[in-house]
Amino acid sequence: MKVLITGGAGFLGSNLCKYYLEKGWEVLCADNLGSGSMDNVKDLMDNEKFKFLEIDITNNVNDLPRTDLILHFASRASPEDYQTNSFETMMANSIGTFNLLKKANKDNARFLFASTSEVYGQANLIPTPETYYGYVNSYGPRSCYDESKRFGESLCYEFIHKFNVDARIVRIFNTYGPNMKFNDGRVVTNFIHQALNNELITIYGSGKQTRSFCYVNDLIKGIHALSTIDGLNGEVINLGNPAETTILELAEEIIRITKSESKIIFKPLPEDDPVRRVPDIAKAKKLLKWSPETTLKKGLTKLTEWFRK
Repeated sequence: MKVLITGGAGFLGSNLCKYYLEKGWEVLCADNLGSGSMDNVKDLMDNEKFKFLEIDITNNVNDLPRTDLILHFASRASPEDYQTNSFETMMANSIGTFNLLKKANKDNARFLFASTSEVYGQANLIPTPETYYGYVNSYGPRSCYDESKRFGESLCYEFIHKFNVDARIVRIFNTYGPNMKFNDGRVVTNFIHQALNNELITIYGSGKQTRSFCYVNDLIKGIHALSTIDGLNGEVINLGNPAETTILELAEEIIRITKSESKIIFKPLPEDDPVRRVPDIAKAKKLLKWSPETTLKKGLTKLTEWFRK
């Protein structure tokens, strides 16, 4: 079996490349290296079943080899990164998704679109199920990501219903683990970086806002299940850890794990930053037989050790 993983040199993409190689698949890793890094896949380059392709999926993808499965993870995902690179983010999730769905149709390949919990916006239903339509600002600093992911989901719908493409959508909640960038602007990496350097840990808002943090190894197993189980064409499934944690609790836990001397300071909450974010994973439990296993403390300890190395 052959899988094409776009954004394969990024955080999630590189972990997916490693996982599918371990499963014995041929892996085509496609990335334009806009935010991905060759460092994330350097240990895979000598594997005869791995091939790296430096391409931009917003251009023609017809010359890519035929594949059995396409995992579309080519998009910037941290607020700081996608707001700085807003047009590239929108194009990857719109034109890029369109090009890859056409390829899936041509190859008769299964397609998995990496969507996001951001499509729910300021959700007023917590935990949030897949049936919630979202409360999203289409005209704001986060809309380049939120709305392009929503548009990507719409493209999947059309290809499923007009061309019978076997497409699935995963809505990913906050995830962390090895191959994250120190400076990607996401809360977990920000806090660990600040704590390891005994710098002030910056919390935006009161710190009472919540997130749910899923360790990457758990998420990858869920993605694999969604991409390989037959009969899930058209399914939209949340993947994330339903354990709700305040941002203040996260900062305090990281200070304990790193034995840091850092102090916490507070700054104003950015525009459109969700107050609560928790997935309802009942559907994943039922259809994928999946639920996360890694506790926050264990996962943060692993990531801290990885960063120290």
